[in-house]
Amino acid sequence: MVDKSPVTPIARAGGLRQKACMVAQLDYHRIRKIFGRFHAADPEPKGELDHVNAYTLLVAVALSAQATDVGVNRATHDLFKIVDTPQKMLDLGEEALIEHIKTIGLYRNKARNVMKLSKILVEDYDGVVPNSRAALQSLPGVGRKTANVVLNMWWHMPAQAVDTHIFRIGNRTGICPGRDVNAVERAIEDNIPADYQLHAHHWLILHGRYTCKARKPLCATCIIRDLCEFEDKNL
Repeated sequence: MVDKSPVTPIARAGGLRQKACMVAQLDYHRIRKIFGRFHAADPEPKGELDHVNAYTLLVAVALSAQATDVGVNRATHDLFKIVDTPQKMLDLGEEALIEHIKTIGLYRNKARNVMKLSKILVEDYDGVVPNSRAALQSLPGVGRKTANVVLNMWWHMPAQAVDTHIFRIGNRTGICPGRDVNAVERAIEDNIPADYQLHAHHWLILHGRYTCKARKPLCATCIIRDLCEFEDKNL
């Protein structure tokens, strides 16, 4: 899940940070209108990573760092036909896994982490993916964003996975401004109404991916154009 375009956020050791001043946080009423429109346009937004269960979702999300969802889906298309449990991944072996995922970035390191986390799941969790953020983050190659995606998509927890798209549009629009990903995550949790929390991160990711793009945002066709604070709206 990567955005390769030059954007306002920049990468630092502590995560994404802002170059420029943030816009002000939008008020409750405007945010309700924004998410009301997102809901009307797409009541049940879905993540775009292919998976068949919690384990394959965990693997897919872990593989998606610095890669596109399309690229990960292409790499896992045949893999998930034969591997859908941690034990099957261990039986497959690291070199065979590499053959499946070598088209995506950092594939050797990712393969190593997938094998390590699979071993831990077999030995410490009876092959079952745990459903707490702390337990997920204790696994090799699983950070807070990955954990939040799995918690949200599989267990329907209103966890907010902040990627480059959300970070960009959160600060560009005023929906959830923050100087780093943790601040943006907190802004989502604090300001987006509870009835929209479950799907909030998917609406924001999809809006950033297909409409509020980094280089050329499609403001003319944007359904929240009149509600956002982006100063450089185009016609």
